[in-house]
Amino acid sequence: MTNLPIPDNYQQLFDKKITQTKALFEQFTIPEFTAYPSPTSHFRMRAEFRMWHAGDELYHIMFDQKNKKRVRVDDFPIATHLINQAMQSILPLLKFNLPLRDKLFQIDYLSTLSGELLISLVYHKKLDEVWLSQAKQLRQKLLDQGFKVHLIGRAANQKISLDHDYVDEQLTILGRRYIYRQVENSFTQPNATINIAMLTWAINVTKGLSGDLLELYCGNGNFSIALAQNFNQVLATEIAKASVKAAQYNIAINQIENVKILRLSAEELTQAINNEREFKRLKEICLTDYHCHTVLVDPPRNGLDSKTLTMISQYQNIIYISCNPLTLKENLIELTQSHIIKKMAFFDQFPYTHHLECAVMLSKIG
Repeated sequence: MTNLPIPDNYQQLFDKKITQTKALFEQFTIPEFTAYPSPTSHFRMRAEFRMWHAGDELYHIMFDQKNKKRVRVDDFPIATHLINQAMQSILPLLKFNLPLRDKLFQIDYLSTLSGELLISLVYHKKLDEVWLSQAKQLRQKLLDQGFKVHLIGRAANQKISLDHDYVDEQLTILGRRYIYRQVENSFTQPNATINIAMLTWAINVTKGLSGDLLELYCGNGNFSIALAQNFNQVLATEIAKASVKAAQYNIAINQIENVKILRLSAEELTQAINNEREFKRLKEICLTDYHCHTVLVDPPRNGLDSKTLTMISQYQNIIYISCNPLTLKENLIELTQSHIIKKMAFFDQFPYTHHLECAVMLSKIG
């Protein structure tokens, strides 16, 4: 049995990360910093493992980032208890089942605070009816063990969902319960405790703001749905079809009536706002019906492009959620030409790594 130990100096590591990140932004005047630590164990809601076959043995592995050597993983304490339980339960069921074990090279786990679990078995072979029959039996055995599990098989150009390809998460934020559908192989927040902290922060800093909210990169509606209470209307954009579909479901299940999701990229929305291009996807939307004084952006690691930066600089308030402090710094150099930073927060999505999520609130000068 191999365990991946957790360092016992989390607070020291967290403090160091905060100090280094603050230093990165020392050229800016920032009146308020807030830092949100993570739980020290069982915080990660998803995990992906390669599978290693050694004779009759089958086990999860990861690769050491320094020397690239494989490391056997029997216990993964940064992942949720649910993932750890599933890891230990599924191997005996796969070990001597040739149709399920043959050419199995990866298992992905997606867990929730609501107790649902999605397991994806990934193969270097075409999946057939024999595999499907055995996979149905595997799922039933996991259900009999008490797992609220959904099972997916993946191979090249092939995906088989035994029931469906999503889980429904439940988060309680400032006393209100929200349901978020999370689709397999789509982006979801990796640390649910920190996600709750981020949503709570965003709700609090936008209280009292007037008008409507524009959101770019909305994903499954994570921020849009929670922030709808603070605005007259929310207009949000996302390009990934699966995420847009999940967002539409989340709007309905949470009975949110003032949020509209558009399947557009940030660049396309910028073109539409600037009247540079017309989109059929906007034929039922009149952008001038929205009076957005606030914009929220949660871009990928490379940050915002120059045209989007110019576009959002026209808004009174900017909420910028960043997974990369380096590109955030570059974007803030531009944005602080027209806005002042009012608040900044750090969220430890990935403890024991150098990664740190940052959130900034800016208001227009004058």
